[in-house]
Amino acid sequence: MTNRMFQLLSLFALVPTLIWGQGAQEDPRFANTPDLDITNASVVYDDRLDQLVFTIEVAGAAGQTIPAAHGQLDGAPVLGYVFPTSLSPTDVGFGDTEGIVALALTSHPDFDDTPLWDEDNDRNYANDGVIWHPHWVVLNGDKRVEGGLSVKQFDPETDAVQLPPTNPGMPMYMDSPGYPVITRGQTIRVVVPAYRINNQRSFQFDAVTAYMQVNTSRKDLPMLGVYSVYDVQSGDLSLPYQVHQ
Repeated sequence: MTNRMFQLLSLFALVPTLIWGQGAQEDPRFANTPDLDITNASVVYDDRLDQLVFTIEVAGAAGQTIPAAHGQLDGAPVLGYVFPTSLSPTDVGFGDTEGIVALALTSHPDFDDTPLWDEDNDRNYANDGVIWHPHWVVLNGDKRVEGGLSVKQFDPETDAVQLPPTNPGMPMYMDSPGYPVITRGQTIRVVVPAYRINNQRSFQFDAVTAYMQVNTSRKDLPMLGVYSVYDVQSGDLSLPYQVHQ
């Protein structure tokens, strides 16, 4: 077993397989909708275009269920279709840091964290948070939240960190890479050029649907924590799946 895989298994051992978070302001629709019930997931490398297509299939309509606006950033809901991977943080533009790299496809109507991208093409770059869009994040185990994970934070005044130039300017290991996300029927897909992930064409992954929530007021909670995990493709977050060539 490689050190990287040991790190993955150690982190995910902290995470319950499926939980209903009690500390967050969740919409009860999320736990019951087939739109978050994963039936299949894949990552396929297309050598004709030198890109990878990440896909999650669900029992319902992928991406149809979205959060209702909370009205402010503190407490804002974030819904995600997430691919935890065995990629290194340096593969996606972060500095060398500990944690699990995940590609999260998210919707959150209260804020826009993709300042470089106009997803609805209305020439307003600050109103697109509800539209499904991708983020690279680095996850850490976090017992402060019911989902057992949070996006890794840093202190911008004291910590020297390396982030991709497309990061949204938040003090977290998060990037807004601008890849196209397509929801169609029972599938949600995102297309990633191979050069954008250090030309990694073979890695392990899993698929998860989860509820996250923003916190800007409480120091005892993470800025962006996972409060509920609704479905896990593998059943145990063991990242057993390989890129199909």
